[in-house]
Amino acid sequence: MRILMVIATLATLSSAALAEDAPAPGAAPSLPGQAATPEKPVKPAEARAEQLDILFGRLHQQGVQSGPVEERIWQLWSASDSPTAEVLLQQGQRAIEAGAPAEAMSILNRLIGAYPDYAEAWNKRATLYFMMKRYDAALKDIDQVLSLEPRHFGALAGKGMIFEREKKYSAARTAYEEALAVNPNLEQVKAAVKELDRLEQGI
Repeated sequence: MRILMVIATLATLSSAALAEDAPAPGAAPSLPGQAATPEKPVKPAEARAEQLDILFGRLHQQGVQSGPVEERIWQLWSASDSPTAEVLLQQGQRAIEAGAPAEAMSILNRLIGAYPDYAEAWNKRATLYFMMKRYDAALKDIDQVLSLEPRHFGALAGKGMIFEREKKYSAARTAYEEALAVNPNLEQVKAAVKELDRLEQGI
């Protein structure tokens, strides 16, 4: 939950091209008279995973402008192999923004039922539960997000916010620190940790 609200644009990834005549690095050379075996096309989900690995590495580089990197990560999280899933996610987001929680919940329930491995669907419903102050339900959905995408710094930050509202400060700090371990550029999370320090010191 991008501190529990994000409007992500959709990203469409193309499959990798087949290998040409020269063998790929590490591939066994073709024998004389034997046709080269083409590489298998990279699946969109695999391509997204590779891009995410690179982007998360950039978040820890000195001097990196984290904003564009974070935006691209959110785009990849919002992408799905199913155009229908992406459309439903957009519809759920629009319903949330329009102040129609019942409609948003119906859409997101349908989305999660049809695509239970779509982490961002769970994250969006967790956002909705948070807005409705249904914190136990939000935490359950956040657990689902993190089981599918352990590096989801938005969900980790949202978890910290819920625990902080429930005055579970130790648990909140742990969640915030986990979010910063993944993405050290979250200024709002850093500010939240400082506020926890102030509360613990009784200032």
